[in-house]
Amino acid sequence: MRGLIARPKSNNIIYKTDEEIEYLREACLLVCKVLTYVGANIRPGMTGTQLDLEAEQIIRDHGAEPAFKGYRGFPSTLCISVNEVIVHGIPAEQEFKDGDIVSVDCGTLMKSGFHGDAAYTFPIGEVDEKVMQLCSVTKASLYRGIEQAVSGHRLGDISYAIQHYTERENGYSVVRELVGHGVGKSLHEDPEVANYGRRGNGLKLQDGLVIAIEPMINLGRKDVQQAKDGWTIFAQDLLPSAHYEHTIAVRKGKADILSNHLPVEKAIANNPNVMEVISADEQVEVS
Repeated sequence: MRGLIARPKSNNIIYKTDEEIEYLREACLLVCKVLTYVGANIRPGMTGTQLDLEAEQIIRDHGAEPAFKGYRGFPSTLCISVNEVIVHGIPAEQEFKDGDIVSVDCGTLMKSGFHGDAAYTFPIGEVDEKVMQLCSVTKASLYRGIEQAVSGHRLGDISYAIQHYTERENGYSVVRELVGHGVGKSLHEDPEVANYGRRGNGLKLQDGLVIAIEPMINLGRKDVQQAKDGWTIFAQDLLPSAHYEHTIAVRKGKADILSNHLPVEKAIANNPNVMEVISADEQVEVS
């Protein structure tokens, strides 16, 4: 979850110890338990409200708290964003329909004081091929960004990798107003992690930096609007948008992915109501 439109950069970076990174991993894996439940159960006719209630119960059953609920007034455990909604959709009683894509973003706050954050877009029923391709490219772009999240690189290398792949190579649009972020004892820490930018620019990445990388990619134009509820951000042209997110720790040689989409995808594979998003160059995560 990125709770704010991009704000002025303060660059108050908090690097994490190995022990703190393990606390963050625990928080992120609990998020993925929730996303796995979603992958196993989401279907046409289900509502966002139903998913939200179950998600909160799972988190509390594990002795944690929903990080999003009450955050700056947000009313729910999950952000559930359907079709043209990019992020921050508030769970509702409206039923999911065949052909919808549903982005589910979840956060946890553990007793350790550390947060987890991850997101996944679920295609429900029979989804249009063009929209499935958007999901595939968005998901692949997440890993393109993660490849650059190593010590010695620059923040702009992550941003450029995502933008070049989604816009230059595939013709989609990167949302400018919403970005990834640092994660730690605060849900949103510095630095901001844009999905667009120039190689070699920005903060030099160092071991122990923990960030959420989350491409938000529109099928049509990049322009967005905010709904009257003060939260929901949607594509101005009302064309679909996809969103995938991992929390990672910067390391030497290869980023450490603290969240894990593999259980989510195994659940999807066993749910006939959800289409699998396949990406040819997707990297393999450690289960």
